[in-house]
Amino acid sequence: MRRRIKYNGRKETNEDGDPLLPQDSKAIYGGQAVIEGVMFAGKHVNVTAVRRKNNDIVFYEVPKSSPRWVQNLKKIPLVRGVVGIVESSAKGSQHLNFSAEAYAEDEGESEGKKDQTAQAASPPKKEEKSGWNLTMILGVAVMGVLSFVFGKLVFTVVPAVLEELIFGSSFSIFVHNLIEGLIKIIFLLTYLYLISLTPIVKRLFQYHGAEHKVISAYEAGEELTVKNVQKYTRLHYRCGSSFIILSVIIGVIIYSFFQWDSLWQRVYLRVLLLPLVLGVSYEALRFTNALRDTPVLRFLGYPGLWLQLLTTKEPTDDQVAVSIASFNRMRELDGQMAEPKLGQSAV
Repeated sequence: MRRRIKYNGRKETNEDGDPLLPQDSKAIYGGQAVIEGVMFAGKHVNVTAVRRKNNDIVFYEVPKSSPRWVQNLKKIPLVRGVVGIVESSAKGSQHLNFSAEAYAEDEGESEGKKDQTAQAASPPKKEEKSGWNLTMILGVAVMGVLSFVFGKLVFTVVPAVLEELIFGSSFSIFVHNLIEGLIKIIFLLTYLYLISLTPIVKRLFQYHGAEHKVISAYEAGEELTVKNVQKYTRLHYRCGSSFIILSVIIGVIIYSFFQWDSLWQRVYLRVLLLPLVLGVSYEALRFTNALRDTPVLRFLGYPGLWLQLLTTKEPTDDQVAVSIASFNRMRELDGQMAEPKLGQSAV
């Protein structure tokens, strides 16, 4: 489903004209930044809001439908983390593709206007407009492939190989794993810094910050207006960036329980234990989020927050407005889709 609205600075309202306010501060929501927009995942639906160049906000709404066996797996500790990662990656790519197509359409229209102006002042030349959309689509596919390759191979295998080649067997297993973890962190920080220098990724990180601000404002029980949301930090304990850094730390600990006799055995163990590392990291992320208000223990989530200084940027008011629109629409649809179920249970 797609729906367009013209955002004019007024508060989002429901069908009765009442402002959409937080109704359940205990509900846990997540989301992700997309190109010129934000996606929020509700209990029953995922919604993406994207701002177009004409200032319209376009919604992409996808109801959630997981098989029963997947829902059962998501209730099992350790397993639920791996299942959640795979599921969110698959569904997130749909919303990223939607935002990429919307961006490509806007850029295509801009190029078309430039071509018309140029044709009025110069002889006709070969048409190049159609290539942009294909480039954007291929770009999104390449991003998905590179994310998988970097996550599974570069950030897992390469640091282990590099550490082995440089230091051999000079130290204990724990020290080797610690050095390997430091290499992973250096790789990660360098990669994030370099891509953050590109304009499109910088704006993506701004929308990432807008997503966090809306979640924080909602969890604090605030009315979701641009002014209120902007008061909150762009950092959040329950973020995928925090998960990445936690997986490095957890990996150092878990790998230390396993002995290897060769480089290939070391690499094999890394790949074999990856699901366990991801599962434990997910549980650790939930734990640190639960302790974020405990003065003595909240520091456990600090490494993830520090990484978010790279993966988020301060959003503009317009970007926060898009994030609010996405969140409100998700909440609205979640409520509508839950009502029939409530009615059936009462019969």
